[in-house]
Amino acid sequence: MLRAALAASVIFCSGLPAAASDSRQPGDFDFYVLALSWSPSFCMEEGEANYQQCGTKRSYGFIVHGLWPQYERGYPRECYTFQRRVPDSMVDQLRDIMPSAGLVGHQWRMHGSCSGMSQHDYFHTVRMAWQKIEIPTELQRLEPHQTISAGAVEDAFVDANPGMKEDGVSVSCSKKLLREVRICMSRDLEFRSCAELERKACKADKLRMPMPR
Repeated sequence: MLRAALAASVIFCSGLPAAASDSRQPGDFDFYVLALSWSPSFCMEEGEANYQQCGTKRSYGFIVHGLWPQYERGYPRECYTFQRRVPDSMVDQLRDIMPSAGLVGHQWRMHGSCSGMSQHDYFHTVRMAWQKIEIPTELQRLEPHQTISAGAVEDAFVDANPGMKEDGVSVSCSKKLLREVRICMSRDLEFRSCAELERKACKADKLRMPMPR
């Protein structure tokens, strides 16, 4: 099950906003991308790969996919760390926003390891970033067969979060499903612009947002 969960997480990471860089000095980066996954879309496409997220009685809407250190162009990944494994106790504390142990472990090794922080401090920063975001009410009340444009999703987040930049939020989509909302944040978790992310954004006019169970 863990191997399947890791595989599902890798599928998500294929949509990172820019190419990985060979420079992998922990703590050497310019800003963060907070990636919020719409869990029902993930479960519709890859649900069998992740029982912890999709097979339990708990219903998830937006969850944290990751908090990714970024360069202005490119991003570091898989930096050296002697803390390879995330303790179960820490995983359990994150389940409300990161449901899968495989997701938590993969995000730490791929991205958190490049933050220059300990596991405790990195995941504390992840939670702080999550708590800073107001999820737009209208995105939680869509009718089952209603569609929405990528631009409308971005606008909803900007309207709900004072200070969020129009060119600092983008949508990722797949097979006409909303998959992720990605938000650029400074190292001290202030909203900021990042044109490179916006250039790679989904531009679909009609996206589905399957409702949580």
